[in-house]
Amino acid sequence: MERDELECFLLLAEELHFGRTADRMRLSRARVSQLVQRLERRVGAPLFVRTSRRVALTALGRQLRADLEPHHRAIAAALERAAATARGIDTVLHVGFPNPLAGEIVMRTTEALRVSHPGLAVEVCEVPLADPYGQLRRGEFDLQVAELPVREEDLGEGPTLLAEERVLAIGSAHPLAARDAVSLEDLADVPLLTIVGNVPDYWLEHHVPARTPSGRPIARGPGMTQMQEALMLVAAGKGALLVPAHTARYHARPGVAYVPFADAEPTGYGLVWRAGHATGAVQAFARAAREVARTVARQAPRTALPGTAPAAHGHPAPSAPTPHPTFERVQLRA
Repeated sequence: MERDELECFLLLAEELHFGRTADRMRLSRARVSQLVQRLERRVGAPLFVRTSRRVALTALGRQLRADLEPHHRAIAAALERAAATARGIDTVLHVGFPNPLAGEIVMRTTEALRVSHPGLAVEVCEVPLADPYGQLRRGEFDLQVAELPVREEDLGEGPTLLAEERVLAIGSAHPLAARDAVSLEDLADVPLLTIVGNVPDYWLEHHVPARTPSGRPIARGPGMTQMQEALMLVAAGKGALLVPAHTARYHARPGVAYVPFADAEPTGYGLVWRAGHATGAVQAFARAAREVARTVARQAPRTALPGTAPAAHGHPAPSAPTPHPTFERVQLRA
C-alpha cells in the first residue's frame, strides 16, 4: 500500500466526505477518488458505500481502518520522535492537572525535564472539574494527568502512574463523620453532591455513583462545578463527596471531615493526550513522569490517612510533620 493511499483512506474514513478529505490533503476531489479506487482494486472489494447524499464505510472498510490506524499512529509517532531527537525537542508543552496531587507530579516532572531536555519548556494549568477533557480536545493542552478511568475514543493514554485511596468528605455533624471507616453501602444514608458540566456518564458514575454495590439508591445532593464550592456545600451539611485521600491534607477546613473507605477502589492517575498526537515532547514528558511516579511511590508515607483517628470539629487528626509534598497511601502501578 502506498503512503498516499493509506493517508487518504484513513482521512476519508474519518471525514466521510470527499471534499473535506481533499481539503485536508490539499488534493483535488478527483485525485482523492482515484486514490480510493486504486486501494479498493488492490484490496479486491469496496471499502466505502457512496451515494449522492452520503459516504459510509463498508464492513470491510471498518475492519481495514481498525487494523491500520494503530500502525499509522505508531509510524507517525516514530517519525516525530526521531525529528524531536534531532532537534533536541525544542518546544513548549502545555500540561493540565486536575488536583493538587496531579499538580505535584507535573511540577516534579517539569523539574526533571529541565535537566534532561533543557530546550523543552512546560506550561501547566488546572483542569476544571466540570469539563475534564474539553481543553485537551480543543488543543489548549498537549497532554494532562487525569484521574482514571478514561474511556474516550479520541484520546490516547499511557500506563497508570499512581493509585491513591479514596475517602468520603462529609459534614462533621453527620453521624458517619464519627466512624473510623465507611463502606460504599453507607452512601445510601447520605446524598452525594453531583458534578454539573460536560462530564461523561462513566466518569460521573465513578465519582458520584447512583447505587451502592447491593443496588440501594444513593440520593443526589446539589450540583457543583469546582472543589471549593463542593467543600462549602459539604460543610453546610448539603451532601457528601468521594475524593482522593490527599484532599484531606490540601483542603482541610472547619465543618468537613474526611473518612476512609473500607471497600472503595483506589483512584488511579495516568497521562492522557489526543489520539495521534503522541509527539516527541509528549513521549519525553511521559517517560519523565513515569520515573517521578516511582520516586513518589517510594517516598510516600504508609501511615494512617488523615481522618482515620478521631477528629475534632471536622479537622483531620494531627500527624507528624513530613517533608512536602506528601501523598497518603500512594501506590505505584505497573
